[in-house]
Amino acid sequence: MHSRVEKIYKNLEEKIDLIYIENGSCPDINFLYLTEAESGIFEGCVALAYPDSVEIVVSLLEEESAKKTGKKMYVFKKREERKEILKKMLNVDKIGINAKNFSYEAYRKLKEITKAEIVDVSGALSKARLVKEKDEIEKIKKACNIVSEVCEEIKSYIKEGIKEYELSAELTYLMMKKGATEPSFTNICSFGENAAEPHYTAGDRVLKKGDYVLLDFGARYRRYISDITRTFVYGKAEEKQREIYETVKKAQEIGFENLKAGVKGGDVHNAVENFINSTKYKGRFIHALGHSIGLLVHDGYGLHPSIDLTLEENMVFTVEPGIYIPGYGGVRIEDDVLIKKDGIEILTKAPKDFTEL
Repeated sequence: MHSRVEKIYKNLEEKIDLIYIENGSCPDINFLYLTEAESGIFEGCVALAYPDSVEIVVSLLEEESAKKTGKKMYVFKKREERKEILKKMLNVDKIGINAKNFSYEAYRKLKEITKAEIVDVSGALSKARLVKEKDEIEKIKKACNIVSEVCEEIKSYIKEGIKEYELSAELTYLMMKKGATEPSFTNICSFGENAAEPHYTAGDRVLKKGDYVLLDFGARYRRYISDITRTFVYGKAEEKQREIYETVKKAQEIGFENLKAGVKGGDVHNAVENFINSTKYKGRFIHALGHSIGLLVHDGYGLHPSIDLTLEENMVFTVEPGIYIPGYGGVRIEDDVLIKKDGIEILTKAPKDFTEL
C-alpha cells in the first residue's frame, strides 16, 4: 500500500472514493507530496489518490518528469483530452479536495465534469504531511546540513560597508553551490535596527560597527526545506546586545527541554514565553515559538497555544524564540528539530555561542 495515501485516508472523517488534487493556477504542494516528483512543475496536472494508489493525469510537457515517479499516468496533449480523461475517472460518488488551496474557478470546472459530491479533506492532508517518513527526514537533514555549513562560511563575507542585499546574495550563492535547488524562501538579512522586524526583506542598509547581523534563510533540497536563523554582532558588542542574545539562547534551550512526543505544542511555546516575560524583555517575544517544515516553510502547523496539536514522533519543527526592540534591533536563534520517540534531534548544527565578528 502507498504509505502516504494510507496516512491521509486514516485521517479522513468520512468515506470517499478518491482525492482530487489539481496543480492549476493555484499550485498545490499536496500534488508533490502524493506523486513524490522531484523534478517538474506540473502546471495543469492532476493527482488522483485512491485508498491504495496514486495516479497522475499529466500534460505531454511533463511526461518525462512524471515517468520518474513510477506512478500510473494518463497523458494529454490538449485541454479537451484532459477533460475527457477526468470525466471517466471521476465517475464516482464522493470526491475529496484540498479546499484550502482550491479556487472557485477550479471548483466550477470540476462540477462541470463530475456529478460526485465534493468534500473538503484539507485537514487530513495537512495531518499526513505533519508526520514525516524516513525519506522525507533524510532530505530535510541534507537541507539542514547545507545551511549549517553556510552559517559558518558566510561570516567571512560580513565586512564593514557591505549592504544587506549583497550579503543575502552571498547566502543564496553558497547554498546553491552546496547542492540546494534554491532558497526555501526570500532570505531575511537585516542589520542594526532592522533586526527588530521579524520578516524583514533585505534592503540597502550598509553594515557598520556595532550592528546586529540577523540572517534567517533556508535551503530547498529535492523539494524539502530547512530554515535557520543566526544573529551576530559586527564589531564590539554593547552589554545590552549580549544580554538580549543570552536571554534568547536560554529561551531556546527551554524550548528544547519541553519539546517531546506527547506534549501539546502550545505548552512548549508558553514555557518559552513565560521565561522571556520573567526578564526585562517582557512582551518582546511577538510570534509563535516555531512551525512545522517539510515541502513548505510553514507547513501547516505551529507551536502556539492557538493551535491544538499534540506532538508526535517524526514531526519536524523550528524552534525560534526572539526578542525585538523597535529602533534598536533584535535577536532570533532558530533551529530545525526532529521529534523522536525518546527525545529530540537538532538537525541544524551551526554554533550558537555569542559571536562578535
